Amino acid sequence: MSGHSKWHSIKHKKAVVDARRGQQFTKLARAITVAAREGGGDPDGNPGLALAVQKAKDASMPKDNIERAIAKGTGEGVDADQIETVLYEGYGPGGVALLIEAMTDNRNRTGADVRHVFTKFGGNLGEPGSVSYLFDKRGVIVVDAARYGEDDLIGAIDAGALDISLDDDVFEVITQPADLVGVRAALEGAGVEVDSAEISQLPKSRVPVAEGDASKLMKLIDALEEPDDVSAVDANFDVDSAVLERMAS
Repeated sequence: MSGHSKWHSIKHKKAVVDARRGQQFTKLARAITVAAREGGGDPDGNPGLALAVQKAKDASMPKDNIERAIAKGTGEGVDADQIETVLYEGYGPGGVALLIEAMTDNRNRTGADVRHVFTKFGGNLGEPGSVSYLFDKRGVIVVDAARYGEDDLIGAIDAGALDISLDDDVFEVITQPADLVGVRAALEGAGVEVDSAEISQLPKSRVPVAEGDASKLMKLIDALEEPDDVSAVDANFDVDSAVLERMAS
């Protein structure tokens, strides 16, 4: 699984920088609104909202923006019910499977945008169910292995983590989706700083990708992540972490 968690970490740091420039606030606010609509406006009783709020705080979103997004989801916003979650599936360079999660108020517009990106960057949009069976929905917490050892993460297991693995220079802590917030809190309570924590579609197996195809694949993933409607892109690639570092720099 070389490089997969590394990419989670690289993407997270890039997203934080982008968000501080205001480029990602729309996506973060939309995720908060949908979570509040589906599970209520109290983060303590709504793990999905707690996660969305934490991601917004990680990106330094102002408190007022967070509160407005919650209010919108709990009924004060007239268009909250128009937003729906849509999953797109396809393949990228090297035969890599891709899952794209979008939150949209216009399914036709978003579908056309996703199809255009696949065509432009050498991928293929598939039918529903064509690749989703290759993934499991899990919580994924990434921790810098240069700063912490496995013993520092034992509290995650006590808090309900399913597994801890080392991927090059980062640890990947896997949880059930409902346990992600609690496991993150346990780690932070033990003094462990988390690089990223999110609900992801975790690949059951990974496809090795050579550097030539990896560059094309990352351009496709970046382009798929660009539209405001797209909230997450997951893939089952296995790319050497040194290659990822070169492409991210």
